[in-house]
Amino acid sequence: MPTLPPINTPHLLEFLGGLLNTPSPTGFTDQAIAFCEEAFKAFPELKLSRTRKGALLVFWPGEKHDAARALTAHVDTLGAMVKEIKSNGRLQLTKIGSFAWNTVEGEGCTVFTRRGGKIRGSFLLNKASTHVYGTEVTKEERIDENMEVRLDARTRSSGETQDLGIEIGDFVAFDPRLEIREGFVRSRHLDDKACVATILAAVKAISQAGLKPKQDTCLLISNYEEVGHGAAAGLPQELHELLAVDMAAVGDGQNSSEYFASLCVKDSGGPYHHALSNRLRDLADTHKIPYMVDIYPYYGSDGEAYWRAGGDVAVALIGPGVDASHNYERTHTEALVATTQWLLAYLLED
Repeated sequence: MPTLPPINTPHLLEFLGGLLNTPSPTGFTDQAIAFCEEAFKAFPELKLSRTRKGALLVFWPGEKHDAARALTAHVDTLGAMVKEIKSNGRLQLTKIGSFAWNTVEGEGCTVFTRRGGKIRGSFLLNKASTHVYGTEVTKEERIDENMEVRLDARTRSSGETQDLGIEIGDFVAFDPRLEIREGFVRSRHLDDKACVATILAAVKAISQAGLKPKQDTCLLISNYEEVGHGAAAGLPQELHELLAVDMAAVGDGQNSSEYFASLCVKDSGGPYHHALSNRLRDLADTHKIPYMVDIYPYYGSDGEAYWRAGGDVAVALIGPGVDASHNYERTHTEALVATTQWLLAYLLED
């Protein structure tokens, strides 16, 4: 059994921390894509380009050229945009991506203005004070109209807020609140920045070992996954296989774990490619990579976006277990390392 090259775990976590602290709600991902681009530039064997949609496309020459493969992970995250500037100077938002308002209630946030301004605030229930509203605080439904951004600025009218440079359509990013402790990585937006970090770690491991992937390989760091069409375009036509790398959902009734990598064999879009999934299981068994197999009823991926756009390739999905997905998320370094090992086994497979 061939030995997989060693993984630089501290570098993986350092890159992940920097990426998590780079705001990138879907539609506002240029800084995060640039952050990734700079990291991949460290490997001269890679050829980098941007798609017209703004995703990062990396070509990685392999030992063989007859069955090209691709990996994809997404850098875009959940977030919001300014829907209304209210008469009291506060902001009503509209969601970007699928999540519940209560999962970000009380969170700090940043409003990015069209002219480059960054204005801090907090996302709160309109009737947030128990001392003023009593039991209404617990009874109020968490819907768009009942939530608002309280800006950290002297404003009590829509005009004063507009004078700050804020306009309808400005992007809003919620704070990640990253903490790495005792092997745990706790942060918003591990979906899917954790997986981008595992792909970079795999590239670094193979490059530093003086190896190449067995087949020509493309890496697509997509930027519209959370709204359903991230990998629908941008990948080359000559692909034979696509491995989507995205977080595995942990919770009641699920098999996934924060300490393991997971293989998703079916989600809301249906089953993934059975033969490719089985090959991945065989690889994990051969290399003794800790993994689980799972099914996610409320989940979709960039692999399915590519399929729906007409991609005629085998598609499978792996990723680290993430607790409280689309909420305040957490994973463990062991799951990140296991996912990276799986990527190494796949990329180096003959």
